[in-house]
Amino acid sequence: MTLDHASPKPAGFETASEALRGQGWCLLPNLLPQDKVAALAADFDPIFEATPFCEGDFYGARTKRFGSLLKRSTHAADFVQHPLILALVQEMLGRWCDTLQLNLTQAIEIHPGAPAQFPHRDQDMWQAEKGEMEYLVNVMWPLTSFTRANGATLIYPGTHGEQALVDEPPGEPLVASCCPGTALLFLGSTLHGAGANTAIEPRRGVIISYCLGWLKPYENQWLAYPPSVARRFDPELAGLVGYRQHRPNLGNYEGVCPSALLGDDLPDHLGAIDALRPDQAEAVAAHRRGQHGNGDDA
Repeated sequence: MTLDHASPKPAGFETASEALRGQGWCLLPNLLPQDKVAALAADFDPIFEATPFCEGDFYGARTKRFGSLLKRSTHAADFVQHPLILALVQEMLGRWCDTLQLNLTQAIEIHPGAPAQFPHRDQDMWQAEKGEMEYLVNVMWPLTSFTRANGATLIYPGTHGEQALVDEPPGEPLVASCCPGTALLFLGSTLHGAGANTAIEPRRGVIISYCLGWLKPYENQWLAYPPSVARRFDPELAGLVGYRQHRPNLGNYEGVCPSALLGDDLPDHLGAIDALRPDQAEAVAAHRRGQHGNGDDA
């Protein structure tokens, strides 16, 4: 997603933005119709059935997970590209990047008997400075109702931003109870974790995560969506999964935007093309003018 800070904001934007900044999370009820959620859930039914349980204490031995959701269901794009979600992600992350990218799309099924997940912050997957910037925004979409009994996401309000540097969380977590059609948003710096499932049925949800366009994402998007898959996406969706450069020249293919791979007539040989920020382009141009036409750079 190319950032557009001047575009009109969707309904509900201001309230949700204030909650994200103030508490590190928010719920957006009735964001998508029930039939749209049911259609996505139906596409995933056989995949959940075929997917083995995870291994490891973090992923959970009573939990199933699978990714690459955009190629598993044509309905997934409606969740990934919801206008209000994208506007909020842009608002939260746009200070630190030119473009946004998908960090992951993942379906999760927590079975009865699963213990509570280790409380964590998703930003900690990157070994970078914390407390001054946000690296990602998560969006959890329930496919079944989330309750205290079946392992609803546990959120620690106010643990985001600078508070991520505090060792002990303040108080007990909130249980993010919600139903299909609702979106649960929380920042990458917000402490959270799945609750224990003490019910008799699994709870299912989809998490869609967006991060700064210059980061290495959790899910390898080019493997999840190679050109043969991504060329079926609309240009903005293809850009979200990595077929777009981030200035300066990051994520290129043979020195050009990787969106070239999605066209019908890709030349055998490509000439590299600068993709620089305006300040960089001006500095480089000034340097070139000072060389009085001397030979090209290496």
